[in-house]
Formats: sequence, structure tokens, C-alpha cells
Amino acid sequence: MYNPSNPGRAATSWEVSESGILSFPPRGNPVFTAQAIEDKYAPEKSDTLKLLSFESKENKIQALLRIPAKSTSSLTSPGIVLLPGATVSKETEQGLAVELSKMGYATLTIDQRNLGGINVEQDLGLFRAGAEPVEYSMVYDALKAADVLAAQPEIDPKKLAILGESNGGRFAIIACALDPNIKGVIGISTSGYGTEEMNPAAVNDTKTYRFYRSIDPDTYLPNLPPRRFVLIHSLNDPLIPYDTAVKTFAIAKEPKAMYNVSDAVHGYTGSMRPYLQKELATILS
Repeated sequence: MYNPSNPGRAATSWEVSESGILSFPPRGNPVFTAQAIEDKYAPEKSDTLKLLSFESKENKIQALLRIPAKSTSSLTSPGIVLLPGATVSKETEQGLAVELSKMGYATLTIDQRNLGGINVEQDLGLFRAGAEPVEYSMVYDALKAADVLAAQPEIDPKKLAILGESNGGRFAIIACALDPNIKGVIGISTSGYGTEEMNPAAVNDTKTYRFYRSIDPDTYLPNLPPRRFVLIHSLNDPLIPYDTAVKTFAIAKEPKAMYNVSDAVHGYTGSMRPYLQKELATILS
């Protein structure tokens, strides 16, 4: 196990196995604040919208909690952690959150660090120096978001899923693999990086190899079952080629499903809705 001495943090704040699997110590009870706010994103609906702030690795993560109108203290909703793609804020992601609410699902949409943007070379430098890569903190943020969502009185803590678009999908896959309480993961317009094609015996720099494996969602796919793994992708995606998603899907084990649409878009589009609704019903039944 690679267990660095990270200045200013406990030495056990994260670990990476020889095969590149990231892990964290027990997270403890979530610490958060919540305040009801005006719903500017779907004013015609009667959802409840709350602004949440929760603690994650000495940071405050901001999130929007959308609760379907039917949810009460005696009638709880299944919950979905929603991770936007790079450059997309929690506010911009409310279009998809509203669609999920129409299906009967509550969502906790977070502002990811750097708005989901990553700097792989910078993170590699941190890893080699024994400091925590930002991408590891982003995975941890997703895990803490699941803890916070499960703690809400309107949510059924036994029915939690995670959904991410683009980069958010990559973090969603890793988080689901690390938390057995998350019942399944759906990735929209996302894929792994293909590091499974690297031959570890031919790699001179084992630290670099382990780091690249640790940030690749493909590495974690064997740890997902019996949770369900779903990919939804456009055949004409202009940013993440469809073929890369097919390779990731091929690595995954059952239970799994993959759907494609023909729209020339990256991210969620209305033609994906039937597949999304079908798979969420399966995951959160």
C-alpha cells in the first residue's frame, strides 16, 4: 500500500494499492448546513430546493438539494448524487435535476472542485511528492455527498444512486466502487482512460503507473458488482468518442447496460430520458 505522510493531514487520509485502487479511512458522520431557497430553475413546480454546504477534507462543498413535491417525513424519495461535467455548475445542472425530479428522484448536485476540471500532470506531481492529488479529493467529495444525501429526512438512505456527466461520470464510477451503500452508477457521455492496456511489467516508473491506474474508472469496474453499471452515450459525441465508452463497457462485469443515441452532443439530451428512467427504476427499485 502507498500511504504517504501528507503535511498537515493524517498519514492515513488516503491510500493507493499496488494495483492502483484508491481507498480512504471511515468518513464519520457528515457535517452540513441546509437552507431552503427559491427555486428559480423550475418555478412552475412545487419541488423543495435547498442550498447545502458540507465539510469534505477541510473544504466546504456547496450543493443544491432538489426534493420532489411528494416527499414528506413519512414518504421518502430515492436519492441521486449528481456530478456535473467539467465547467458545469450545480445551478447549470438543474435542468437534469428537474427531469430526475419528474421521475420521482431527489438529487444532490454538487459544485465539484475546479468545477470538475482536472490537471493530471499537476496531480501526478502531488502524488509523487506524497501529497494528495486534487482528483482524490474530488472522489472523496462525491462520497461525502452520498453521506449527506442519506442523512436528509426526505431521503430513503437505502435507495441511493450516483450519476455523472463527462468528468463527473468518471468520479461517479470510482465513488460507487468505493461505497457499497450506493446501489448503482450511471455515466452519461463518459469513459475510462484505457490504462488497463498498459503492461505493468514494462513500466519503469511504478509510482506513475499506480497513479494513472488510480484515477482511471476502468480500474474500479471489477469492484462494482453486484451494483449495476450503466453507460449512456451519443454515437456522435464530439468530446469523448463513442468507441472509448464501448471499451469501458466491455471491461465491466454484469449487471450492466449501455445505450446510445444519435444526437451530436456531449452530455445529457432528451433522447436519453427513456433509458435513464428505465435504469434508475432498476437500480433504485
